[in-house]
Amino acid sequence: MKKTFIKLLDDVELNEPIFIEALPGIGHVGKLVAEHIIHELGAEKFAELYSPSFPPQVFVGEKGIIEPMKNEFYYLKSAGKDERDFIILVGNTQGLSPEGQYDICGAIIDFVEKYGVKIIYTLGGLGTGQHVEKTRVLGAATTEELANMLEEHDIILRSADGGIIGASGLLLGLGMAREMNGVCLMGETPGYFIDADASKAVLITLTEILNLEVDVAKLEERAEETRKMISKAQQMEQEMAERMHIAPGEEDLRYIG
Repeated sequence: MKKTFIKLLDDVELNEPIFIEALPGIGHVGKLVAEHIIHELGAEKFAELYSPSFPPQVFVGEKGIIEPMKNEFYYLKSAGKDERDFIILVGNTQGLSPEGQYDICGAIIDFVEKYGVKIIYTLGGLGTGQHVEKTRVLGAATTEELANMLEEHDIILRSADGGIIGASGLLLGLGMAREMNGVCLMGETPGYFIDADASKAVLITLTEILNLEVDVAKLEERAEETRKMISKAQQMEQEMAERMHIAPGEEDLRYIG
C-alpha cells in the first residue's frame, strides 16, 4: 500500500448528509458515542479507508480475530424527527504523523464532499487528568451562529484554551476551506480509561441537537461499570499513599519517573 485509499462497498445516494466523525481519542468518548448510534439506529457500512499512515500493526478483536487498521463510513437515511441523512465515521486508529493526518483527513473531506456534506460534527474527549464528579460537555464551532446554537443547548464554549488535536480538529479546519461548517463536542474525562460517563453526556447532547431518538440504556450500564472502576482506582491510590506515608521531618525521596 503506497497511498491512502477508500474502498467503496455500496453505492448509496444521500441528500446533504450531516457528517459525524468519532475516531479513537481521549477516553474513547466519541468512538463509543458513534458506535452506539450505529448499533441502535441500524446504520449501514458503505466504505472503508486504509492508509500507510496508520500504525504498522493489526487489531486483535473478539475471540482472537485479527482486523486491519482502518476507518469505516456508515450511513443513515431519513433519521430522526428531521428525517436527515447522516454519514458516520468510526475506526480503530488515526494517522501516526502530522503528514499522515493531513493526508487521511484530506481524503475524508474529498469523499464526504461528493455526497453534499455541509455540516460536520466531530466528537471527542477533553482530558482533565483527574476524576470528574459530573461530566460537562464543552464545544467549539466554525461560525458564530453555530457557537450561539451550542450555548442555546447549554454547552460550555471553549475559549482561547488551546487547540483540538487530531482528526476532530483537522477535519473542521479542512472542511472550512470547502464551505463546510461544524462543531466539536467534547466530554470531560480523566482520559486514562474508556469513559462511558463522558460518552453518555456527549450522546445526550448530540441527539438533542440533531433531534435523534437513541436509547442510552446500554451506555448507562457501561457508565456504572466506569464508576466502579473509578472507585476501585481511588481506593488503590489511597492504600498506596498510606503504605508510602513518610513521617514528619523525614526526607521524601520519591520522584516522578
